[in-house]
Amino acid sequence: MRVLVTGGAGFIGSHTVDALLDAGHHVRILDNLHPRIHPHGKPSYISPEAEFLLGDVRNKDDWARALRGIDAVFHFAAYQDYMTDYSTFFHVNAVGTALLYEVAGARRPQLAKIIVASSQAVYGEGQYHCRACNSKVSPTQRTPEMLAQGSWDILCPACGRPMEYLPATEDHANPVNAYGISKLSQEQLALTLGRQNGIPTVALRYSIVQGPRQSLYNAYSGACRIFSLSLFLGKPPVIYEDGRQLRDFVNIRDVLRANLLVLDEDSTNFKVFNVGGGRAYTVLDFYQMAQRVFETEIPARVPGAYRLGDTRHAVSDIAALRSLGWEPQCTPEDSLREYRQYLQEQTDIEDILSYAEKHMSQAGVVRRVRPGR
Repeated sequence: MRVLVTGGAGFIGSHTVDALLDAGHHVRILDNLHPRIHPHGKPSYISPEAEFLLGDVRNKDDWARALRGIDAVFHFAAYQDYMTDYSTFFHVNAVGTALLYEVAGARRPQLAKIIVASSQAVYGEGQYHCRACNSKVSPTQRTPEMLAQGSWDILCPACGRPMEYLPATEDHANPVNAYGISKLSQEQLALTLGRQNGIPTVALRYSIVQGPRQSLYNAYSGACRIFSLSLFLGKPPVIYEDGRQLRDFVNIRDVLRANLLVLDEDSTNFKVFNVGGGRAYTVLDFYQMAQRVFETEIPARVPGAYRLGDTRHAVSDIAALRSLGWEPQCTPEDSLREYRQYLQEQTDIEDILSYAEKHMSQAGVVRRVRPGR
């Protein structure tokens, strides 16, 4: 099969390229090599067996060029960040996907399948259960006033007590930031336009994917990168809020097995699947794992800072994908060990953590609790 991978120079994309090549497919990459993610240009890990096209998913001509002779598409190209250039999320994630179907829908013969990379971010604050009231709530976004007071937990609207988070299922969506809204828009566009054009389509909602090749420069790439870089450089990382927020981590190797499964499995067509690790960890728990893997006891800084648009908890229910025989086989410790090895192999690591934190603070994304409020 001839497969196009957009964003194929990135973390998930490049690993998927390698997995497809190993499975005997012919692969073409479309990537714009954005300098914020790829400041040194085309990464050396890109396989020479893959055809590489420099282009942008916001450009219809680039889509036409990239889709020529292609049988299936993995659409990973996306804009991910905590910054306030809200329109960019939609130009890349939503409009880019609409252009894919605009060009693909006019082709004959049509594509055999399109697999769109969505995100756990579409759940927003998810769903919660109050043990005291036995009520179930889908809360709205935590307000800036709540966060400024250091009120992190979702409280029951009936009794005011902290509520228990429920793992999110595919039938729920309530995004609370521009990225999450754009990814839900992307899902809806893909599934709707896929049906209209007779192109089998699958949306995969990834949890926090971890492993080697995660960009050293992308502030959105998560706790594995932040903690690993900090410990590698011998510096204490910042943990936002109180560190007790729950997260769901999945290794890139487990993601690759999910990707290839839905490519070949017709029963996945026109459906959405969570791809997660199957277990919740607090951020503090994860940092303790990182300390063990890096064999250091550098204490983290927990200054009461927070990021606007963050959710309190985010954990996915993976029962639907499990029903197809898929099961996560790797642990967060595996991901940390693999990323540590990746860092040890790099020759141009820069201390960009302080720069990223300062940049987000200047943009008003990172804020601090205001005492007395």
